[in-house]
Amino acid sequence: MATAAETRIDLQNIASSIVDRALRAGASDAEVTIREGDEFSTSVRLGEVETLKESGSRGVGLRVLLQADNGYRVASTSSSDFTPDGIEHLVRGAVALARLPSVDPFAGLAELGEFGQLSGDLCLYHDDVYSLPTEQRIAWARRAEAAAMAVDARLVNSDGAGFDAATGRRVFANSRGFLGEYRSSYCSIAASPIAQDASGEMQRDSWWSQARAFRDLESPESVGQEAARRTLRLLGARRVPTQQAPIVFAPEVARGIVGAIFDAAAGDAIYRGASIFAGKLGETVAAPSVTVIDDGTIPGGFGTSPFDAEGLPSRRTVIVEQGVLRSYILNTYAARKLGMKSTGNAGRGLAGNPFLDSGNLFLEPGKASADDIIRSVDRGLYVTRLMGQGVNLVTGDYSRGATGLWIENGEFTFPVQEITIAGNLKDMLRSITAIGSDLEFRSATAAPTLRIDGMTIAGE
Repeated sequence: MATAAETRIDLQNIASSIVDRALRAGASDAEVTIREGDEFSTSVRLGEVETLKESGSRGVGLRVLLQADNGYRVASTSSSDFTPDGIEHLVRGAVALARLPSVDPFAGLAELGEFGQLSGDLCLYHDDVYSLPTEQRIAWARRAEAAAMAVDARLVNSDGAGFDAATGRRVFANSRGFLGEYRSSYCSIAASPIAQDASGEMQRDSWWSQARAFRDLESPESVGQEAARRTLRLLGARRVPTQQAPIVFAPEVARGIVGAIFDAAAGDAIYRGASIFAGKLGETVAAPSVTVIDDGTIPGGFGTSPFDAEGLPSRRTVIVEQGVLRSYILNTYAARKLGMKSTGNAGRGLAGNPFLDSGNLFLEPGKASADDIIRSVDRGLYVTRLMGQGVNLVTGDYSRGATGLWIENGEFTFPVQEITIAGNLKDMLRSITAIGSDLEFRSATAAPTLRIDGMTIAGE
């Protein structure tokens, strides 16, 4: 049986050979992505196993470019067939398809001097995500659910609990001489209990822990107990009158604001003129306390990688610095459209053109604790969950269904539901009046507690 090292070498050789075959078949340039991985997932409900999945996959994608007088024709194909016939079909199919599209003057690989990758161990892969046998992984999910249900008699049902684990490998090669590879892993535990009050009204919430290494996961008991606490505090929720009031976003929902900033700064939205940030580089777009960073270099980060999907080294990009828009988010195509340079933010599936993707995206923390921010609010809303998409990047209009806790004189007084919060993203970013110190990465996008003044709460 081949060792892991031999398998990695084989995949690199396969990627390089496919690039060579594409060039011999008539391509002017070519890129190959190979992905393989395995995944485990189980969910339990009321102690019984509902789903159990173990799977492995391997796939290859080829993107070819045919040069024309004023640009390139581009096409891509993908396959899970690594036999010689399968590879031959992949290559010939891609080259044939590339003769059909119109010429794109902005298509093409990055320039030679732009390729590269980060060196050293980025702590993305850990063998221990599969250190538990299947029975114990199921037991972890059961423990999380049981811990939640044991907190209070009002916790009468469950949306379930789950344990997931996965490892993956990615190899990328192109005709400009780039060849790179990295491995990654993650595991997670989650619980979602349901509570019922004396009137029969039910509420649900959840909590989770995710890590690159199994040893860094929070215990099932702590996850279940936190899920229970979050669920119980919503019992007795009611609507509030329509009004304008300060809104405090919990970290797990504040990251949605950060995601909207990323989307507004994305190069494809900029060159289409479909963003509130179009033409705003160097201008103030947010409060002076706001600094938003995309950093694909943080060791162990959920959005970390040694190179992006075009073979450019991952990097740290300051999008907004002290309220000023400093950079757009760009891959090679968007950069060419805007006359700029890529920020190393290319993402890619097996087939298709590169898209824009984030690394570790976050709002830089402030100095105030979450408790201090809540105490600063005389009358307002602490949002714990949002529903719907609700952001129009062209106009900035923002509207989301919300659930949370009402604040009076700096203290939580009662839970709130069936309301909508609304504003305009342009105004919201300038009206950020407090940023918490509680930044924590539970995913690739993170934010601390965030207070925004002047938004409208639509209720009774």
